[in-house]
This record gives sequence, C-alpha cells and structure tokens, in this order.
Amino acid sequence: MFDTTTTALLRAVLDEVCEGVSYCEIGRRTHVASKILEAATKGEVSPDGLRQVGRDALSHAPTMWR
Repeated sequence: MFDTTTTALLRAVLDEVCEGVSYCEIGRRTHVASKILEAATKGEVSPDGLRQVGRDALSHAPTMWR
C-alpha cells in the first residue's frame, strides 16, 4: 500500500503523537492510527499535516473515562 519511507513516517508520527499514551490504551492508539492512515490514504503525507491529524484524533479519542 505505502512504500517503506511513508510507512516509517506514519509509524513515527503515531509514536510521537501518542508518546504520553500508554500502550495499554489500545482503543485510543487505534483511533489515532486509523485517522493518520485515513489522511495518508487521501494524500496527506507531510509530517506536519499528519501530526495535526493525529493530535486532533487524540483529542477526540474514546477513553474508558468518558
């Protein structure tokens, strides 16, 4: 689907955006990952654009406390 460079970028952006999110919070991380992937699929491949998409997704991600 994506080349190795783009895949590495997507992973790096996800890790950066979710650096304060526990790996146990699978739902939140999955939500952010899906939004970043969706944006990349639509053509957004700039690191800044993907970070913004990830941050927006994180702020709206479901938590067990909401």
